[in-house]
Amino acid sequence: MTYYLLSVVTPTDGTPPEPDALAAIMRDVEAFNQELRDAGAWVFAGGLHGPETATMLRPEGGDVLITDGPFAEGKEYLGGLCLIQAADLDEALEWGRKALRATTLPIEVRPFVESH
Repeated sequence: MTYYLLSVVTPTDGTPPEPDALAAIMRDVEAFNQELRDAGAWVFAGGLHGPETATMLRPEGGDVLITDGPFAEGKEYLGGLCLIQAADLDEALEWGRKALRATTLPIEVRPFVESH
């Protein structure tokens, strides 16, 4: 089994869904997470606050420079993530398709580097 990261890609300039639509999306996301649990593929999942809440730490000589806000501005940001276990990329992509349908947002599927 390989670990895969399913990243929820959120548009920076997107309009949040209306409350009823958001409630339906959240029900679909919870159903997706339960399906992952039932299949033994779920490891962890969670949403993130927007990039304006970020604090960036950077090396500065022998010290650490701390700044508020995102390091880079972009058209999209990491809005949430789901860590899963899958037998192969095809299985991970199928979970990614289900995540896309649940969240209604683009999903990036990426394998972890295996360490031995």
